[in-house]
Amino acid sequence: MLLKIGSKGEDVKKLQEKLGLGADGNFGPNTEKAVKEWQSKNGLTADGVVGDKSWEKLFGNATETVAEPVVLNSDLKLEKLKGIIPDKVISQIPATAEKFNITNTLRLAHFLSQCAHESGNFKWVTEFASGQAYEGRKDLGNTQPGDGVKFKGRGYIQLTGRANYTKFSQFCGEDCVANPELVATKFPMLSAAYFFDKNKLWSICDKGATETDVKAVTKRVNGGYNGLDDRQK
Repeated sequence: MLLKIGSKGEDVKKLQEKLGLGADGNFGPNTEKAVKEWQSKNGLTADGVVGDKSWEKLFGNATETVAEPVVLNSDLKLEKLKGIIPDKVISQIPATAEKFNITNTLRLAHFLSQCAHESGNFKWVTEFASGQAYEGRKDLGNTQPGDGVKFKGRGYIQLTGRANYTKFSQFCGEDCVANPELVATKFPMLSAAYFFDKNKLWSICDKGATETDVKAVTKRVNGGYNGLDDRQK
């Protein structure tokens, strides 16, 4: 748990409600000020950052609430994926599908085919190269020494660059800038779906499953058509 300036999401809303603030889900200056005041009153370091210790003190056993089960559109018959993709990948689909409105098999097929090819059938979640080639790439937000290596590609569709890690951190509510390995270990699928959503790929997926459709998705994911036959298959 790490919430601070720039964080967004349901956890931020929950925090704001607890502090008696307007719950818009955006951790801004007013939220930071309220957190600092609460921390000071409760004998904690008043840094305005909500980590595990602050969260536990705020909510106590409330952190142990059981999440509501995700009910998927009946069109998504995940049991048919057994033996085709790893079980650990299938287990990530319900929450990702709910969050990104993956409501039919066509969207899911496009998404999984791209993820599978880019990650060697879900085996690779970290780019093999050192990342040195990204050093100084301002288009990726790599403005500080070492950014190329620190923010090399991770996740099933290789989230890359300080700028993208920063934006994804704001989306998921965890600090993947300070802890970039989270993209590989905790959010490999979520970061990939975030990429699809950010790049407006769902509307392309909805057009169909012809080679033309797959090429259109592949072009936006890959920048070219590498591995097109595998993605189509």
